[in-house]
Amino acid sequence: PDCEWVAHHPWSRYTELLEQGCDACLLVGMHARNNTPDGVLCHTISTVRWHNLWFNDDLVGESGINAALCGHYGVPIALVTGDTAVIRECRETLGEGFTGVAVKKGLTRYSARQIPPLRARQMIEAGARESLQNLSRLKPYVPAKPTTITVEIDTVDQAAGFMGRYGVEFIEARKVVSRGPDWMTAWDQVWHW
Repeated sequence: PDCEWVAHHPWSRYTELLEQGCDACLLVGMHARNNTPDGVLCHTISTVRWHNLWFNDDLVGESGINAALCGHYGVPIALVTGDTAVIRECRETLGEGFTGVAVKKGLTRYSARQIPPLRARQMIEAGARESLQNLSRLKPYVPAKPTTITVEIDTVDQAAGFMGRYGVEFIEARKVVSRGPDWMTAWDQVWHW
């Protein structure tokens, strides 16, 4: 009851709360990046368009996007919830500082060993409380500057949609790159058109 969220707004464009200042971000219900064998409903942006995404040389998924967006405003990630695959992925990208709550174990993209919803909610609530106890251990995720963002698209016709975008160049038929002095500049060029 004491929480707010934004839904159905262009992704990474509603930044008012981050601009005003936040102590930390809690990522609830995340999915692993595309092509993760044990990632339940794994995807990156789209299940049918984006194949892979890199920030500099680091392969990332949507958790990495959210963490970089928050990090641009100096906000660290305190909690990540989802399946075991997304927790593992976030440990690779963000390190050990955040609290991870795995509420399912992926067997395949569409199959998981799950727990009852009531227990999952209790685990998430306990994880949220724990994650906010010692914020000094957290550091915002800020990809190295200058930043290069590389996107591998599933098909050449989908990749053609990036033609003519300012700051975006093709390095292969299905792979585009955007470079900027920081993550937000590079992201705006590849994501917002």
